[in-house]
Amino acid sequence: MRFFRSVHLLLLAYIIAAIAFWEMSLQKLNGRIYALQVSSLKSRIDSLQDPVNYNRELNGLKHTLSMGTTQYIAEGTTFLIVILIGAVVVYTSFLRRIRLSRQQNNFMLSVTHELKSPIAAMKLNLQTLEKHQLSEEQRTQLIGRCIKESNRLNDLCNNMLFASQIEGRQYKPARETFNLSEMLEDAVSDYASRYPRRFEEEIKPGCKITGDKVMLQMAINNLLENAVKYTPGDKHILTTLSINQDNAIIQVIDQGTGIPDNEKKKIFDKFYRIGNEESRKSRGTGLGLYLTNKIVLQHKGRITIKDNTPSGSVFEICIPIR
Repeated sequence: MRFFRSVHLLLLAYIIAAIAFWEMSLQKLNGRIYALQVSSLKSRIDSLQDPVNYNRELNGLKHTLSMGTTQYIAEGTTFLIVILIGAVVVYTSFLRRIRLSRQQNNFMLSVTHELKSPIAAMKLNLQTLEKHQLSEEQRTQLIGRCIKESNRLNDLCNNMLFASQIEGRQYKPARETFNLSEMLEDAVSDYASRYPRRFEEEIKPGCKITGDKVMLQMAINNLLENAVKYTPGDKHILTTLSINQDNAIIQVIDQGTGIPDNEKKKIFDKFYRIGNEESRKSRGTGLGLYLTNKIVLQHKGRITIKDNTPSGSVFEICIPIR
């Protein structure tokens, strides 16, 4: 990166110097041509005997000199502006490519971890069931863990598939009227069964909206999963649903470490995750919030992040009811 920046600046400085040299050379050439034309004029017309014609042609030569100077300056300036714009575009494109490459590398690292962890856990649970004679309670517990890990894999596959469809512009949202309150209650209930004593809810009943139920379910699951990742095990996660005029307001309130102000807009970028992939402790792919934002925008809504007091974050989704 430092090598590219140095080479880029050197090439840009060379091009600017070449333009300046070219401009100065043209101006000198223009001055020499003017001097030769004046000398030729003096040999053809005597300024004392015919001052009118002499001054008229001299003014014409001065006008030509001025027009040439203006033309060279305008062309040089235009060329310089074009070069600077091109240099900025090349530099920003390279930075964007480097940033995307790093994000994709982080994505591959995180996806590998996300896939291996539940697979390893399921394999261990199944091997335990196969090799040991366990009580019914122990068997039920291990089977429940396998179902929990399979749900994680299913959510990951859904996120990756939907992200691919969005990038390829193959996704066509469905339009159906459904009960958002019931869907939100089911989502919270599902996560509460997977993470006991961690979820609370304040959901207004009977809220119906029109949209893509499957995609909105995915968006809510991503927010709930995100809250679980960053909230300590002894803290609660509150999910609320209210109606404000013609909008349904969904809030997922956690009590984690919170999100710095300078990161709040970046976390909706594809593959973006706070911190370094090799050092962070929380799992994830950087797709969840990106997809959630896309889904909300396709439903003519908006998603915002607020600070929770005394700690944590509030993810708020506002979707028009009609």
